Amino acid sequence: MMTQDELKTLVGQAALRYVEPGSIVGVGTGSTVNKFIEALAGMKGQIAGAVSSSVASTERLHALGIKVFDASGVDDLAVYIDGADEIDHSGYMIKGGGAALTREKIVAAMSRKFVCIADDSKLVKTLGAFALPVEVIPMAARRITRQFAAIGGVVSLRMKGDAPLVTDNGQHILDVTGLKITDPLGFESAVNQWPGVVTVGVFAHQKANVCLLGTAAGVKTMAF
Repeated sequence: MMTQDELKTLVGQAALRYVEPGSIVGVGTGSTVNKFIEALAGMKGQIAGAVSSSVASTERLHALGIKVFDASGVDDLAVYIDGADEIDHSGYMIKGGGAALTREKIVAAMSRKFVCIADDSKLVKTLGAFALPVEVIPMAARRITRQFAAIGGVVSLRMKGDAPLVTDNGQHILDVTGLKITDPLGFESAVNQWPGVVTVGVFAHQKANVCLLGTAAGVKTMAF
């Protein structure tokens, strides 16, 4: 039986086949993506570089000698490779456990193909068991908390030590439990309209096109 770390390594390496030579690659954030970045370093001479969704990934890419482009100077990307906290059988995801959901959604929207890399513990029938991250402007946090409570959500402010965690964008994260998200597209559209929400961690409009799922039997490819 492979460990979770070994499964992450397996899917990180499998994602290399979606990288187009000479292209700029969209790179996400998280422990599974770190395995992909390590694998990508082995072919860094064959790509132009990367666009990264977080400061942490940018630092890791730089450390391995991979050029990082600012997203504002790139028109589009052939592929974006990132993990997920949950993914369902339609390719809809919950993301943001690493607090980079807004930048991840921006890079996903720039990309022609989203390849999700995950181990099989992340595959679910209905989204919502994983606490839903929502990046918010701090002054709106209490009001947004009440809006989630009205639909059955239990909200906690994500902390880092004794202070609220501050994202790369200077905002806060609310983590919401108690939800069953049966209509990911409608839910994402609705919550993103709430004043003060920067981005909700449901990725339905920017869903995965492919999921490389690490299983005990190897990498399972799911296309959506």
